[in-house]
Amino acid sequence: MGFAGNKFFFLLCCVGFMAGFIYRILPIDSFDQYHLPPPKNASAKNSNLTYEESEFADLLKLIDWPSPPFSITNFSLSTNPKQCWYELMSPRTVYHVGETLEVLITAKDHYGKLKSYGGDFFQAKLHSPKIKAGVTGHLKDLNNGTYLATFLLPWEGEAQVNIRLIHSSEAVSVLKDKRERHPEKVYFNGYFHFNGSSEVKECNIAVRGGDVCNYSDPVTGDPWQCLKPQKMPCDSLVYHSMGGYRRVTNSLEDSLLNGSVTAQNIKGAGAFTSIKIEPATNSTGLTSRLQVCSPGQEPSQPSGFYNNDIWTSLVCLGRHFPSPSDARDCLKGKDIHMFGDSTLRQWFEYLESFIPSLKRIDLHVNYQSGPLLAVDPDVGLVMRWRAHGNPLRTTKTMISDLHYETAHLYGIGGGPQTVVVFTLWAHFTTYPVSVYIQRLFRLRRAISSLLFRSPKTTVLIKSANTGYKSIYGSDWLSLQLDILLRAIFKGMAVTILDVWDMTSCHYLPDNIHPGAPVIRNEVDLMLSYICPR
Repeated sequence: MGFAGNKFFFLLCCVGFMAGFIYRILPIDSFDQYHLPPPKNASAKNSNLTYEESEFADLLKLIDWPSPPFSITNFSLSTNPKQCWYELMSPRTVYHVGETLEVLITAKDHYGKLKSYGGDFFQAKLHSPKIKAGVTGHLKDLNNGTYLATFLLPWEGEAQVNIRLIHSSEAVSVLKDKRERHPEKVYFNGYFHFNGSSEVKECNIAVRGGDVCNYSDPVTGDPWQCLKPQKMPCDSLVYHSMGGYRRVTNSLEDSLLNGSVTAQNIKGAGAFTSIKIEPATNSTGLTSRLQVCSPGQEPSQPSGFYNNDIWTSLVCLGRHFPSPSDARDCLKGKDIHMFGDSTLRQWFEYLESFIPSLKRIDLHVNYQSGPLLAVDPDVGLVMRWRAHGNPLRTTKTMISDLHYETAHLYGIGGGPQTVVVFTLWAHFTTYPVSVYIQRLFRLRRAISSLLFRSPKTTVLIKSANTGYKSIYGSDWLSLQLDILLRAIFKGMAVTILDVWDMTSCHYLPDNIHPGAPVIRNEVDLMLSYICPR
């Protein structure tokens, strides 16, 4: 590697040491002063409540979802995708770019009877397979068994409507109930080793069934417990892994979540197949008034669209980085910290393979959970990815390699060359939303502290993406967490990278781990905020 390379790694080690040193000496209690300021009317709500407590109630209102007006005991009364249909509102022969298209969706049960209440979870997109174009539709529940989907028309040519029933309102009711009442449906293993003996015990955020060992994080307070081993101390816990899944549904509930009624296309009325979109009637383009990408920009609906398999942002002037040299020039001198799940690890993997000079250093750890490290010494680029702290569904990995993202952030000095990217949702879909909200509150405090000491730090938040379709992880559960994520970080100098739209309107089949064309566009969006010009 030579002298220059050795010097680089010496500096890298020094940075790592100093980060750990800062982590230990920072006065954690003082971070409260860096929280987001409470709204002006917070005291009017209840002077006995803290800001976060009052905010908690408001957050629950954001994700309120209508439930069936009666208990479901008959599968045939649930929404049947084969009976549902949609029709164009005020159809025309020709549409123009920049206009909107409205579609009315009508829900029916298995008897063919019109539903009289809402709560069904549909997904809508407008797309063109010929030119690899797509855009999501905005859905409004009219609370009477009908739904209104509104689409922006962003490209010229042909466009087809696609409406899918992801879950009936009855299935959503099951998901909501199991989320709140059965967090133990996913469990984990803790591996204890002491004096040549070993035991495996169940672990989770909270466990029942006897004496427990508590492993709350000393910095953040994040809770974790394992059942206490019979013949060894609690501090003999060495490894962690996914344990398994428990069945928490009965036969009726299984029917409501069955693949035959989940994520199914519904038919259009009559002989409708597509619409024709002509050029805009005025010269003002959809992106003509957008600003360069910067933190804190207001989201748009939709957040963008595909055309020729390229994503165009409608939030800001997104850039594209078609060659490795473009991405490398953007990331020159950057110190990148990624925290999250495997959907964010895909970004690390993309950049590692896309930039030939970016080389991974083998840290001899479990690849699924990391930490992973890649460097490009010639341009001073350091890129790290590590899984967020428990709960984490992963293969057997050392407990010492699992760091809570909030605790780790307290050890980052920050600055104009520092980029923090995180995502936090996929491993929380099985828990009551209160668990997720408290986790994000702790993370928000750490980010507030980071931006206070280093305001020029770039903080990027990857939203949830589509792809889950089960009791243990559903698009509906993910959407609920995504709404909370966006609300909790609203108003901060951070950026929400909206990949929900990017995954829900692409032509590739649903996958929690999106395909290469989607990942390329997601990473380009991230780079647009790191290098806006």
